[in-house]
Amino acid sequence: MILSDINIQDLKKPLDTFWKLATEKALLLHKEYDTNQGSPVFTVHGKYTTRGWTEWTQGFQYGITLLIAEATSNKELLKIGKENTFNNMAHHLSHFGVHDHGFNNLSTYGNLLRMANQNLFDASKEEKEYYKLALRMSASVQAKRWTNTKEGGFIYSFNGPHSLFIDTIRTARIVLAGHKLKHRSLDENDTKIDLLQRAIEHALTTAKYAVFYGEGRDIYDEWGRVAHESIFNTNDGKYRCPNSQQGFSGFTTWTRGLAWAMVGFSEFLEFLESEKLSFEGLEDVKATLLKAAKATCDFYIKYTSSNGIPYWDTGAPNINKLGNYSEREAEINNSYEPIDSSAAAIGAQGLLRLSHLLKETEAKASKKYMQAGLGVLQTLLSDDYLATEPTHQGILKHSVYHWPNGWDNVPKGSKVPQNESSMWGDYHLVELCFLAKKISEDKYYTFFDMIH
Repeated sequence: MILSDINIQDLKKPLDTFWKLATEKALLLHKEYDTNQGSPVFTVHGKYTTRGWTEWTQGFQYGITLLIAEATSNKELLKIGKENTFNNMAHHLSHFGVHDHGFNNLSTYGNLLRMANQNLFDASKEEKEYYKLALRMSASVQAKRWTNTKEGGFIYSFNGPHSLFIDTIRTARIVLAGHKLKHRSLDENDTKIDLLQRAIEHALTTAKYAVFYGEGRDIYDEWGRVAHESIFNTNDGKYRCPNSQQGFSGFTTWTRGLAWAMVGFSEFLEFLESEKLSFEGLEDVKATLLKAAKATCDFYIKYTSSNGIPYWDTGAPNINKLGNYSEREAEINNSYEPIDSSAAAIGAQGLLRLSHLLKETEAKASKKYMQAGLGVLQTLLSDDYLATEPTHQGILKHSVYHWPNGWDNVPKGSKVPQNESSMWGDYHLVELCFLAKKISEDKYYTFFDMIH
């Protein structure tokens, strides 16, 4: 249970310190990392390395520089982010093999379009059209990865057409961006792909099958439990079972997957609320997504430590040996299971966004989610979690990538990974701090602001 009684203004000083550190680390990585070895993924002994699974992290690297540039008016980082996007990101737009377009391309081309439309740098009409074209292409490629089900369908993961990942609820925002840009996406025989419909069907399928609500679907069903992967029979479109790729099992909750759901559903609701859409069943869609957002945020609050940092999976095989871990601060160096700070950075944004959604309609719940989100952020901005060591290339320490596969570095003398950073953890902490900065200034921020 997250314990917090702070307000956003209490974090002004640590946020100011954070932007200085983040600037230093972005410049350090730009100077030291050799992109010829591939996209940076996670650190080993504080140095970024790569791992060939899929290319889903490069946009985070350049997106970090762009968000810091916007937050601090740093022209050098803006130049770095723009040049690297132009030089290194084009192949991500037409990457047909991944479900990660909302990660790579909104973090780069999307942020650039937002900044250009705010006149934060000089951009010609043609340059802005280039960013729009990039987002439209990315939206079409993402929407094309489609599997039909009995009730609708979903954007399938890199595992294949049978596989729905919880992660994709957040990457689906690229499809929403394509819709907002009025993109005309076509399939065989000029059949129109309705981007908004595809995004909504994906969100509804995810809410129905990847999130549990204590309604007796299996004996482990609990309000807010999340399955990383949902398996479907592609012959008849029927759901078969929960599964996991990076968590412990399909019947336990991998906390980074939980975090993707928290922020993904909340952002989707923000889009539906702000775009003044009108179609039959809209209110039912909103109700379904709000139920999923609340359930996942409640589960996070219940099953995380008192300072807001979760362990990597709430059903990990040795987590029982930690006792009542939710009643005390996360133990970075323990003998049983690793924590995952990247899940905290992602999930905290979901808590803050859900709080904002409920501000006018459910004041008590809104305050609960706000206090929880700020409690997580306060912890992440502490010296225990920031990579303050000058030679460490990361920003946020104690991130976990794929513990079941043994991909994470375990320091000598320890039994669990610690002290390392990941590209998604760093990016989402920067994005979380960017959101917190906007909230403190009474200027709320969404990914679709100034996307037009």
